[in-house]
Amino acid sequence: MSTSLEIRKTYKMYVGGNFVRSESGRFLPALSAGNEPLGNFCWGSRKDFRDAAVAARTAQPGWAKRTPYLRSQILYRAAEMLQGRAGELTQEVARSSGSAKSAAREVASAIDRLVYYAGWADKYAQTFSSVNPVASSHFNFTSPEPTGVVVALCPETPPLLPLVSLLAPSIVSGNAVILLASSRFPLPAVTFSEILATSDLPGGVVNILTGKPSELAPHFASHMDINAIVDASGSDDLWPVLQGGTALNMKRYIRRTLSPSDWEGKSTLDPWWILDTVEQKTAWHPIGY
Repeated sequence: MSTSLEIRKTYKMYVGGNFVRSESGRFLPALSAGNEPLGNFCWGSRKDFRDAAVAARTAQPGWAKRTPYLRSQILYRAAEMLQGRAGELTQEVARSSGSAKSAAREVASAIDRLVYYAGWADKYAQTFSSVNPVASSHFNFTSPEPTGVVVALCPETPPLLPLVSLLAPSIVSGNAVILLASSRFPLPAVTFSEILATSDLPGGVVNILTGKPSELAPHFASHMDINAIVDASGSDDLWPVLQGGTALNMKRYIRRTLSPSDWEGKSTLDPWWILDTVEQKTAWHPIGY
């Protein structure tokens, strides 16, 4: 009786709308919470990040030009696609984290999170814009505009909900985003990218890398074409590196220090998270007589 050798899947990264291996050819083992082997995932390099930055910068202007209503519909469509594959993703989260009950709750919360921020797409500008009083004969308007390309670092756990919670408020305004998935439980993030690939989201708007945060963080900080960094890694070693690099091109640095349970709380349903990655632009218009 012959037996076949088990071939474990190597999960690829998602860059520019395509699934890619690391240019270095390196990979790491993906382990469950009980240290059981689940597969392999790509060990992203500096070159992979630079490719993601190019893809994000290329896609961002077109994404920002989409109407807010259309961006809302595209995010809602992503939530629909996630709902349709909720069972598959729940299984992926469960075999990583080791709890089927918490996995189902996390996937359900991720769906709700996408729908929530989809609803803000055509509302946040009205909420956070203003008409400013001035002494001269002008109208003075302030309105939010996307900052450009955003890098977001996910915490180690939970494996899915933080990624969605960082992604949605960043792209709803017209930014493109590069996400570094959990290095402890990366597989749900990559499976989620397979769902994004079949949605209406243009390639390059969302890019998902896997690898070691300690290796990639200095490159995130020093890259001159990154406009903002949202650091939810929770690492006391990484934030000085990331924040220090912002002085090179004045990129914005936002740090989120949430416990694993906080990601399911109301603090993540905060429209001010959208404002963390936008610029407030002011325009003067003369009053006609």
